[in-house]
Amino acid sequence: MILIGLGGNLPSRLGGPAAAIAAAIDALAKARVVTAARSRLYRSAPVPASDQPWFLNEVIAVTTALAPRDLLALMHRIEAQCGRERRERDGPRTLDLDLLDYDGRVQAGGEGEPALPHPRMSHRAFVLRPLAEIAPGWRHPLTGETVEQLIAALPPGQVAQPISG
Repeated sequence: MILIGLGGNLPSRLGGPAAAIAAAIDALAKARVVTAARSRLYRSAPVPASDQPWFLNEVIAVTTALAPRDLLALMHRIEAQCGRERRERDGPRTLDLDLLDYDGRVQAGGEGEPALPHPRMSHRAFVLRPLAEIAPGWRHPLTGETVEQLIAALPPGQVAQPISG
């Protein structure tokens, strides 16, 4: 299973974050990255806590023939098309696409290769809650913990609430 996290908290030329997320999923589909499952949108507080606007987040499961490196490059191009500017880590953004897991692969990353699984995903409610919705029982490739165990171990205060159906 290939998992992608999507999020944003700033308006883009397309409208609000929900429009950017929908446009990103469409752009992925045009590049033959097929969405097999899609969570609801979640409203989440920034992590780490800050005074920036709250985020909208979603997780999708996809299928693709693209290698992890090529999928990551495509995701960065889509972010740029939606006006993403990489100014500061954990700062506000129009669109953020994260490659969370690629068929359980484990790799350190570097030189264009993504770190897999995503190194901070197991500590983020805005990733784990929507992930549990589309892949209950998913196990972290390094630790073997289920998504439900990871959610139970989250630090208090992380807010990620579904906002749609």
